Amino acid sequence: MRKFIGLGVVALSLAVAGSALASDGAAIFKSKCSPCHGAEGQGTAMAPAFKGNAFITGSKDGADIAATIKDGRAGAAKKYKNFAIAMPAQKALTDDDVKAVIGVLKELAAKK
Repeated sequence: MRKFIGLGVVALSLAVAGSALASDGAAIFKSKCSPCHGAEGQGTAMAPAFKGNAFITGSKDGADIAATIKDGRAGAAKKYKNFAIAMPAQKALTDDDVKAVIGVLKELAAKK
């Protein structure tokens, strides 16, 4: 009986830890976004800045930002034509991951 209780506690701990890690917006930003947008969202030669970005600050519910993250932007959908590369789609991110990243983007965009 103790074995089952111990296994249950371990399984629950792993599930909670996995959920917390999966939705760590700062870590996802660092690994997925910062290589192109910069460590502080300042923008680079490859991608625009998030600081003061009107697209990010103007989004009320984040649905348009979420669609951009999940679907990327290439070809005619590319908003910033002055950057040579397209934004890659991030289909592997969960909805919770995307919401967490949007929170980080909103914080960065609020900085001027």
